[in-house]
Amino acid sequence: MNDSMSFQTENCENLTFTNKRNNVDQTSLQKTNVSRKLVIKNFANPQLPEDYLAQTWEKLDQAIVSIQNSKSVNISLEELYQAVQNLCSHKMASNIYEKLKLLTEDHVSNIIRQFLEPCHDNVSFLRMIEKCWDSFCHQMVMIRCIFLYLDRTYVLQNAHIFSIWDMGLEIFREQIVFNKNAQSRITDSLLNLIDKERRGEKIDRILMKNLLRMLSDLLLYNELFENKFLRETQQQYMIESGRNIQSMSVSEYLTYIEKRLFEENERIATYLDRSSSKRLIQIVEKELIYDHVDTLFRMQFEKLFDQQQIGFLRLAYDLLNRIPDGSHKLCLQFNIYVKNRGKSIVTSTPEKDKTMVQELLDFKEQMDEIVNNCFNKNEKFVNSLKEAFEYFINQRTNKPAELIAKFIDGKLRSGNKESSEEEFERLLDKVMVIFRFIYGKDIFEAFYKKDLAKRLLVGKSASVDAEKSMLSKLKQECGSAFTSKLEGMFKDMELSRELMHSFKQYLHHTNPSATIDMNVSILTTGYWPTYQPLDMVLPDDLLQYEQMFAKFYLSKHMGRRLQWQRKLGHCVLTAFFDNGVKELQVSFLQGLILLLFNENELMFDLNDIRKKISDPNRTFDESELRRTLQSLACGKARVLNKVPKGRDIDDNDKFVLNTAFKNKLFRVKINQVQMRETPEENNDTQERVFQDRHYQIDAAVVRIMKTRKSLQHNLLVSEIYKQIKFPATPTEMKKRIENLIERDYLQRDKENTNTYHYVA
Repeated sequence: MNDSMSFQTENCENLTFTNKRNNVDQTSLQKTNVSRKLVIKNFANPQLPEDYLAQTWEKLDQAIVSIQNSKSVNISLEELYQAVQNLCSHKMASNIYEKLKLLTEDHVSNIIRQFLEPCHDNVSFLRMIEKCWDSFCHQMVMIRCIFLYLDRTYVLQNAHIFSIWDMGLEIFREQIVFNKNAQSRITDSLLNLIDKERRGEKIDRILMKNLLRMLSDLLLYNELFENKFLRETQQQYMIESGRNIQSMSVSEYLTYIEKRLFEENERIATYLDRSSSKRLIQIVEKELIYDHVDTLFRMQFEKLFDQQQIGFLRLAYDLLNRIPDGSHKLCLQFNIYVKNRGKSIVTSTPEKDKTMVQELLDFKEQMDEIVNNCFNKNEKFVNSLKEAFEYFINQRTNKPAELIAKFIDGKLRSGNKESSEEEFERLLDKVMVIFRFIYGKDIFEAFYKKDLAKRLLVGKSASVDAEKSMLSKLKQECGSAFTSKLEGMFKDMELSRELMHSFKQYLHHTNPSATIDMNVSILTTGYWPTYQPLDMVLPDDLLQYEQMFAKFYLSKHMGRRLQWQRKLGHCVLTAFFDNGVKELQVSFLQGLILLLFNENELMFDLNDIRKKISDPNRTFDESELRRTLQSLACGKARVLNKVPKGRDIDDNDKFVLNTAFKNKLFRVKINQVQMRETPEENNDTQERVFQDRHYQIDAAVVRIMKTRKSLQHNLLVSEIYKQIKFPATPTEMKKRIENLIERDYLQRDKENTNTYHYVA
């Protein structure tokens, strides 16, 4: 048995372990228990033949050339690997590394020369490069396998030396860098294919991907391709966008931008290097969007808003968000459009006032849809829309407030016949949105209060629930002070119903034979609009009922005074015509006129009617009389005939009962005059509001001056603006200050006339 053992370590050093024995046998050794001495020595390096390097490299050279020429290798790879290992073990690594490098340089030089050979077209040329590169990479992989021992020892021990794979890439790169013609041809061929693709032709994207990856691996992507590619891209899109912006519509140009951006992003995803993404997209955005944004807004951009082009507006928002201040410029354009369009609605001809509020509601709904669906509910656009509405709706002072009140009046009178309760509530909510934008809320309050009074008194309100819902919305928006009088009107109507129940019981005991059903509403002064009483001469039986109610009411409420507002009343008359009996629902004045025809006289002129129903000791509103006669003789339900016929009431016109009157309904509603609003009533309402404004300005001035004692004019005006809640001009304020000076509430400073002092 041989006791020598050999172990080969990873660094290829051979060590020999020798067991020296004593000259005693095993049995004796065991008996004496003598320990063995272990001595470790290195293997002696074998001596190589002097021509070993030449012979070995010749084999390696043949193998490498065969691999580079894509031929089979006659020597086994294991033998070649062992040969490289032996050379490296005997310190010949640097020698074979340099030989391999020279061999690779020659091979790559031959490859590059192929790039300059004549070729039919760019595609064939690029395919040849792809094939050469692919073969070279496979060759270098196989060569590296043979020289793997060299790669893992010599290369790792020398940090400044490329690995075999990197050495091959570096040689390939240097050969291309030194060959300007090859560079130019590669770059031009690649750019030519991209240009063809941008013109709509189909190209081999896999080929492009492989070649651009080759340049990236060779660290030539930026130097050889990207810089020139980006320059040409910028030049191409600058020319193309300048041409298209002149010939396309705004929607076509937006579509063109979207298409080009999609194409470039597709190129990045398919074959361009990711490092090009940011710079390429920035160039496209600059040339197609940023440089033409002002021109884009001049290309009838407002048509996109007019025609509700949701898709294109969303596209415009997305595209303009890509550039600096693009979103801001779009918001500004949106704001200008809303102001111009809204102003055209508000300041239209008076004939269109009837449809103004509905147009505003429709316009607001359209703009909300654009903000929500196109502008992603961007807070900047939401605030811009509010600012624009507030601007244009107050361009026509006070009128929008009046028309909104009338619009609500019309809806509350007609109710929700054509819609459900939920839809009606949504409509009122939309109206409240428009209401928030108006400055003259006191104008709205005055007209709403007047219209509400008519609805309650004449019984024209379609739904009490709808009325109270609207009142709740106003209270939530403007506070309890704004709606306190309106709530008082509802309270009066409820108390009046309770009072009438007691009065009918009282009437049943005092006058059991009563044939007239009488209802009276008690209106608290201050809650209701101010009405000018219309004195009429009542028939005795009606006058008797008024006196009985006055006696009953004053017995319950001592010290109060009743003032009858007869022109606000309405009644139902039973009329006998040749075609049958009808019930006529008319205003109180209409009823008095019709009762005249119970007398023996069959015909009355205007003067006769005036004398019979008016008090000769008091003035009588003749215009009210003419309008009432017009409603009876010239309306749809003509219970009187006018001689001669016509629309206007003249002094010489005569009136006779239309005994041939017929109608399919048993109860016929005659157009009640108190529901019509005359221009005089309209002006009176506005004048009362303006007078109230004067009082509020006066009160604000006195409060301020009482606190401050002395104040300059500009500071006083500024303080007034903080206290009043309606629009007022500095001129109006100056007039009120002058009025207070005349009334000795204020006085000017003797030295500085621009300063006021409070007079205690």
